[in-house]
Amino acid sequence: MSVLRSRPALRWLVPSAAAIVVIGGGAAAGTIVANAEPGLPERSAAQLLVDLQGAEIDGLSGTVVQSSDLGLPGIAGLLGNVQGSGSGGLTSLISGSNTARVWYAGEQKARFALLGTSGETDVIRNGTDVWVWESSANTGTHFKLPAGKAGDKQEAPASEVPTTPQAAADAALAAIDPTTAVTTTGAAQVAGRDAYELVLSPKDTDSLVGQVRLAIDAQEHIPLRVDVYAKNTTKPAFRVAFEQISFDVPADEQFTFNPPPGAKVEEGTAPAAALEHQGKPDSAEAEKALTEARKGGDGLKVVGEGWTTILVTEGGPSKAELEKVTGDAKSESGEGADAAKMAEDFLGTFQKVSGSWGTGRLLSGSLFTVLLTDDGRVLAGAVTPEALYKAAA
Repeated sequence: MSVLRSRPALRWLVPSAAAIVVIGGGAAAGTIVANAEPGLPERSAAQLLVDLQGAEIDGLSGTVVQSSDLGLPGIAGLLGNVQGSGSGGLTSLISGSNTARVWYAGEQKARFALLGTSGETDVIRNGTDVWVWESSANTGTHFKLPAGKAGDKQEAPASEVPTTPQAAADAALAAIDPTTAVTTTGAAQVAGRDAYELVLSPKDTDSLVGQVRLAIDAQEHIPLRVDVYAKNTTKPAFRVAFEQISFDVPADEQFTFNPPPGAKVEEGTAPAAALEHQGKPDSAEAEKALTEARKGGDGLKVVGEGWTTILVTEGGPSKAELEKVTGDAKSESGEGADAAKMAEDFLGTFQKVSGSWGTGRLLSGSLFTVLLTDDGRVLAGAVTPEALYKAAA
């Protein structure tokens, strides 16, 4: 049973993406009890998992900061040198930070504002109305969702709703597989609030992830901070955390869209994915897609389990085909030549490798590895290069 699965808007707002992935995928919960600070009751790993599952809040607002250092200075530098390409956001995801403001007042009212150096991007949901706003261009798009469907609160099937705390604990632990050790490290302070820290550690040596640490609010039971550590490191490679948070319900005016003078607002069509999956549990859809991907077909296949899952795509351009396309583009002028130069520089950050599987290029970061084979395959995962070589063979 995935954490917060029945609360889609809350999942979207709190920094719990990593928590959903790792807890939904499961772990073997340990019995170590949090070394609580004075005045904070002790909680076991199993109890914290149940706390997450039962989190209920009426509203919140706050500032979220995401920071990354994925160990790819070459690519970060390459993207940083590109002027006017809009690559700043991508660069900060590789090495840097992003700041956002969030507001939540129930499943029908939510707002997310990504703050940038050149402007702000807002996504506002108010009932069946959704607006996407770009302040730098002074433009926006309005979408209309079907009433009483998309985005409404989704409850888990009755057969999955535990009736006692013990049943809730059993349900949380039953959803956990043995690929992960779950422990606690005690208490923490995040955004001025007391929190317990839950630690998930992959057991498979092929995984590049050393630990995932979740700081769970001691009173409201939602994740306040998620840190992902690469193996043998003491600094998180990825962090998303509340810098400031209030659990007061935001005023209605926060969800009212008032475009400035001269703004251009167009009517759009709600994304098909949002309508197609309305009313369906996210985890069930993800599990179905994963099952289909494991069967292969359509040039896409998933191999491995849990932390060492590897995505494999086939039928892409071979090395010879890429070189021909790049060579043709470089002989031109203007944007085509610039794009070809960027592609060549990008591939230049990859290491040339070979083995029984063939030859290719390898990109190895602190939390993920990508292998481009010369015969047109792409393999990627949060695994060691050796794991990709094995899958390629």
